[in-house]
Amino acid sequence: MTSQTAKRNYWLLSICILSFFLTWSFCFSLYPIWLNQAIGLNGEQTGLVFSVNAITALLILPSYGFIQDKLGVRKDLLLVVGALLVCSGPFFIFVYTPLLLNSFLIGAIVGGLYFGISFSAGVGAVETYIERIGRTTGFEFGKVRMWGSVGWAVATFFAGQIFNTSPTLNFILASACACLFIISLLMVSTAPTSNSPDKKGTDTQALNFADVLALSSNRRFWAFTTFVIGVTCLYSVYDQQFPVYFAAQFSSKAEGNAMFGYLNSFQVFLEAGGMFVAPFIVNRIGAKNGLLLSGVVMAIRMIGSGFADDPISISSMKLLHAVELPIMLVAIFKYIVATFDPRLSSTIYLVGFSFMTQAAASGLSIVAGIMYDSIGFATSYKIMGGIAALFVLISACVLTNDRPKPRDTLPLDTGTPEKT
Repeated sequence: MTSQTAKRNYWLLSICILSFFLTWSFCFSLYPIWLNQAIGLNGEQTGLVFSVNAITALLILPSYGFIQDKLGVRKDLLLVVGALLVCSGPFFIFVYTPLLLNSFLIGAIVGGLYFGISFSAGVGAVETYIERIGRTTGFEFGKVRMWGSVGWAVATFFAGQIFNTSPTLNFILASACACLFIISLLMVSTAPTSNSPDKKGTDTQALNFADVLALSSNRRFWAFTTFVIGVTCLYSVYDQQFPVYFAAQFSSKAEGNAMFGYLNSFQVFLEAGGMFVAPFIVNRIGAKNGLLLSGVVMAIRMIGSGFADDPISISSMKLLHAVELPIMLVAIFKYIVATFDPRLSSTIYLVGFSFMTQAAASGLSIVAGIMYDSIGFATSYKIMGGIAALFVLISACVLTNDRPKPRDTLPLDTGTPEKT
């Protein structure tokens, strides 16, 4: 970051994503506990709530990608997301809670729509916007994204104690943190800097839905989704019930649950540090190799979990998540920009990555559950890790090669610069 604009945008957008994840964590880090203890939902009702949330997110993700690509660096969509974040406290307290208590199905649907628009799809819009501004003004996405991990870890650390005092306090704090999101976003400069490699962009206003539909016949897009479904999606399915297996490695479930909480917080802080280092690694080895490296770490964690039979080894497997996630996120954005039309970066990330991951996971989760019940966690993890390793090898053959370079050099649309 050599220009004042880059430094200014770096810190403003760092506050943006920090406050977004603070808000998200205060609302959702204890979400299942809140549904059970404060609202009184049983397991079946809680599962239905999660299903509705997932379905609405799937419906919203593609439209968010196209809208943000049409907007370029304009802030309209993120300001809408920010306004909804500010309303998260009142929504939980005065809308969502009464609806769940008095009209459960309506509450689940209304909540799913709200969460999908504000959080589930909103986080992808925020991340792609930050990556786009980084390319137009000159800073690395990963160095900003690390503050999101810090925000989640900090809020999660305090959320449990606050919940024991009053569950509504977490929601009030969520709204307060969201105010920082809007204030810092409004101060971001969207004009490209003189030293930006992407200052000379193309016109996002010329982008139309036909450009998005053309992805369906793009071989490189399906090669990318092959990696997403075969590696990252399988990894997310593996991670869903990992806490259950983790706790079983300790002398008691209570000890295992407590240790998982401590280790999870530690892992998120390591993850934040990894976000700072990941751009150096990916720039050195290239985006494709960055994806493959993250896939190798995922496969090692899955297979290693199948062989882990004591607290130390299973804890080591847990901490590997802090290695693969930063490399994967940074590599995905760099691969998208290096391989596809940069005007479609939001669409490809939200559809090719987020949508595909959630859609495939919705079906694979059932298969994984059956495997856990029939052959056990350890054997299931070895099989899943072996499949992921196979798809890493396939991806090595089908993903597009790119040259390692210190910064992406393909042109990017900057849209109509805003006055700040």
